[in-house]
Amino acid sequence: MKKFMKIVTSLLLVLVILAVVLAAAGLYYLTSHEYSPAAAENVDIHGESNESVSPGDTIKIMTYNIGYAIKDSSMDYYTDGGSSIKNDSVSAVTANFDGISQISAKQEADASLFQEVDVDSQRSYYIAEAGLLSSAFEGTMSALAADHRCDYVPYPFTSPIGKVDSGMLSLTKYSVDKGERIALEESSSWPVRTWSKKPAMLVERIKLNESKKELVLINIDLEKFDEQTRTSQYKTLCEYMQLEYAKGNYVVAGGSFNALLPSVDKNKYPADEDAEFIPTELSSANLMGGWKYCTDDSIPTMRLMNEPYDGKGENTQLYVTDGFITSPNTVVLNTQTIDTDFLYSNHNPVVTEITLVNS
Repeated sequence: MKKFMKIVTSLLLVLVILAVVLAAAGLYYLTSHEYSPAAAENVDIHGESNESVSPGDTIKIMTYNIGYAIKDSSMDYYTDGGSSIKNDSVSAVTANFDGISQISAKQEADASLFQEVDVDSQRSYYIAEAGLLSSAFEGTMSALAADHRCDYVPYPFTSPIGKVDSGMLSLTKYSVDKGERIALEESSSWPVRTWSKKPAMLVERIKLNESKKELVLINIDLEKFDEQTRTSQYKTLCEYMQLEYAKGNYVVAGGSFNALLPSVDKNKYPADEDAEFIPTELSSANLMGGWKYCTDDSIPTMRLMNEPYDGKGENTQLYVTDGFITSPNTVVLNTQTIDTDFLYSNHNPVVTEITLVNS
C-alpha cells in the first residue's frame, strides 16, 4: 500500500510540474508575441472616393457596435454575467452579419463608425467582417484600427476564446486624407495584459473643399468595466478633440462610450445595483463650452447580456451609452437611435445629422 501511495504521489507531482511548465511556456509565448502598438501610428486607407465636403454642408454619421456579429438577442455573454463566448454555428454569425449590413446600409450615412468588428477570430468562425463590411459599402473609403490581437486568449479558462483579431472600422463617402491609431490607457497589467484589449481612437482626417480646415472623425470604444481607466481614456479623448478644434477643425467623436453622456436622462433606465455593469456619467467639465453631446434616450442603445433578450426588456438591464460628441462649430439637427430590438447585436446603432458651420 505504501508503495502504491508513493507511486500515486510521484505521478501527481509529475502532473503538477508538467502543468506549471506548460503554463509558464504559455505565458512566455503570449508575452513574447504580445500585440504592442505604438502610442500613435498611421493606419492604411483603402478604397476610392471623389466626394468632398465643405463648410456649410450637412452630414449624416452613424455609430454601431456590432458585437463581433455574435452578440444577438439569443445570447448571453460571459463578461456580463452569462456563460457563452460565441454562437453555436457559423450560420448564426452569418445571419447576424447580414442583418447588421442591411440595417447599416439603410441609414445611408456619409460616415459609419463600427466597433467590435472581427477580422480573423475564432469566436466568429474566422469570418472577415471588416473586409466584408468595407466591400458592402461601395464608393467608400475604409480605415481599420486593431484593438485586440492575440494568438490565443486563454480566458475564460474553462472555455477559452482562442484566437482574436478585431478592431474598429470607419467607412466614409468622402476622400480621407489620413488615418491614425491613437493608443488609450489600458486597464490590465501583466500577465492579463498579454491577451487583453489594446484600446485606441481611430482618427480620420478629411480635408474640406476650398478650405484649410479638416473634418476630424474619431471612432472610439471606451473601457467598460474599469471606471478609472475609462475616465482617463475620456480625458485623453477630450484633450485631443480640443486641440483639433483649436486649429479651426470640425471634430466629431462617435462610438461606445460605455458611460452616460451628460445629455442622457439618468432616470430613464435606472440601473439595478446588482447588475454586472452600472455606467457612470461622463463629466462635461473636460470640455469647454459649446460642445454638443448627441444622444437619443427614447430608445436604449445597449443591453446587458446576462441572459438572452426577451424582446421586452423586463428582465434585462438597458442603457444609453452610445452616441456622439461634436465641436462648437457644428449645429446638431437630429440624433436618432435605430431600434433593432437587439436582434443582431447587443447595441443599437445611433445616427446623427450635423451641419458644419461656415464661419
